[in-house]
Amino acid sequence: MKSAFLPDRGVIKVAGEDARNFLNGLITTDVDRLKPGLGRFGALLTPQGKIIVDFLITEAPGGHGGGFLIDCPKPLADGLATKLKFYKLRAKVTVDILDLGVLAAWDGQLAAQPDLAFADPRNAELGTRILIPEDLKQKLSDLIGAELVDASEYEAHRIALGVPRGGLDFMYSDAFPHETNMDRLAGIDFDKGCYVGQEVVSRMQHRGTARTRSVKVLLEDSSPEVGVSVMVGDRSVGTMGSSAKGKGIALVRIDRVADALDAGQPLTAGGLTLKLAEPEIVRIPAKQPIA
Repeated sequence: MKSAFLPDRGVIKVAGEDARNFLNGLITTDVDRLKPGLGRFGALLTPQGKIIVDFLITEAPGGHGGGFLIDCPKPLADGLATKLKFYKLRAKVTVDILDLGVLAAWDGQLAAQPDLAFADPRNAELGTRILIPEDLKQKLSDLIGAELVDASEYEAHRIALGVPRGGLDFMYSDAFPHETNMDRLAGIDFDKGCYVGQEVVSRMQHRGTARTRSVKVLLEDSSPEVGVSVMVGDRSVGTMGSSAKGKGIALVRIDRVADALDAGQPLTAGGLTLKLAEPEIVRIPAKQPIA
């Protein structure tokens, strides 16, 4: 089993008697389904339905004061905390940035179960998240029976699984949840009540209008730079994201890529050839008639 402390992650705590209802009216995941030891994937959206910040969220046990813990990109933690405080109005809610980080553990079973640990809800192969101070990373790794490795190994594992990371594989405030596969990574609860941006997300779901998607790609040579265009001939069909060990993630127009595959035209990025790891993912299923 491996573990890695992720220096790019921060933790926000939202507590108070109104915290559950407050969050449920804002974010894409159903907070009513949360409990200690269980994590969910979600996001705060703009009213136009674009991702301000995505995150993992869990409920803190009573021994840690209760409330909800949000595992989010560290550079966006201040902004997210400010946005939550803006929305709280008269709700009995507190919002604090904690001196905690995230230890990811994967490729095995934990030898012990720390308090603030939960399975990554996006993909079982991503393993477990543990919210701890950085100075405990070696002690916790020993406790759970994991080899502490560099965060770059976790990044390569994430990329191989095709799980997008904001700021690399898509830009915040510029992408819809469907475009980053949040609907396929258990990041949107379509049956919950209203939240900010919900109308746009529901419309994309029911009309099947997502034409841009994050896809896994295979690289034959060295890795293209993040942000370079994915090309079919002289036509841009998307943008290259992160890559490692011959695998990568790209944000592409799936209809245009499907046309290229049908025509036998290669995909390139920065002059390097790309192949789709799952070519069928760009095929848009025909809409079923309503009974």
